[in-house]
Amino acid sequence: MHPLTRTLRVSARSALIGVVTLIFLAPFYLMLRNSLMDSREITSPHWAWWPSSMQWDNFTSLFTDPSVPMADGLRNSLIVAAITAPLSTLFASAAGYAFARLPVPGRGILLAFVVGTLMIPGSATFVPTFVVVGSLGGVNTLWGIIAPGLFNPFAVLLFRNFYLRFPRELEEAGRLDGLGWFGLYRRIALPSSVAMLASLGALAFIDSWNAFLWPLVIGQDPGSWTAQIALSNFLTAQTINLPGLFAGAVVTIAPLVVMFLVAQRYIVEGIATSGLKG
Repeated sequence: MHPLTRTLRVSARSALIGVVTLIFLAPFYLMLRNSLMDSREITSPHWAWWPSSMQWDNFTSLFTDPSVPMADGLRNSLIVAAITAPLSTLFASAAGYAFARLPVPGRGILLAFVVGTLMIPGSATFVPTFVVVGSLGGVNTLWGIIAPGLFNPFAVLLFRNFYLRFPRELEEAGRLDGLGWFGLYRRIALPSSVAMLASLGALAFIDSWNAFLWPLVIGQDPGSWTAQIALSNFLTAQTINLPGLFAGAVVTIAPLVVMFLVAQRYIVEGIATSGLKG
């Protein structure tokens, strides 16, 4: 390939990556910009690239507004996500290993039921789930928010694909040491799936943190609101607090940005080793 042609291709590719990056970063820029403005400047017809005067009070007022328990919402979201992510990932890993290795009669039928749950829209199971959780006393409790998210059929299938490709020689060596199925899973298979655990755990954390509809319905008391529910109260039919809304969005999204930056390598590696191909 001619050096000039190679240079043009590299330049075009770099320009395309730059444009796509700017497109994806634009919402973050607008969110940060608006969070440091007052309402008058946000709604002004004259565009400003940056606030004329930094309104840092928008962030401090987040935690002093008595009508919006933002601090409690962040705490509840952290508790829910910190419990849901590891438990749902661990349950999916154990179920995936069972489907991949355990010689249980009717294993294919059970797997078909798991796959079938992926085809049922969430709107069809929303009311029955609320009835079950409500009858168990889960309304206005954090465990009522957490429990339905502990089963992730898609993660089960990913772990099953991973363990199907797992070297049986390692398990045979473990059997020579007297390990049973549980010992093989706990001492050999589970430690070897760290990348999958980290990637799916990070995705489960993000999904749990961003959940809105289920926490809104089950957490009717302000004490059980998550951050997303508290954030929605800045924009209601009676009041519109745009500076608070954008400042709350920045504070709420910050843990997810940190989570993604830390786990992005594991997310890519986990999907690559799960057996899924684009």
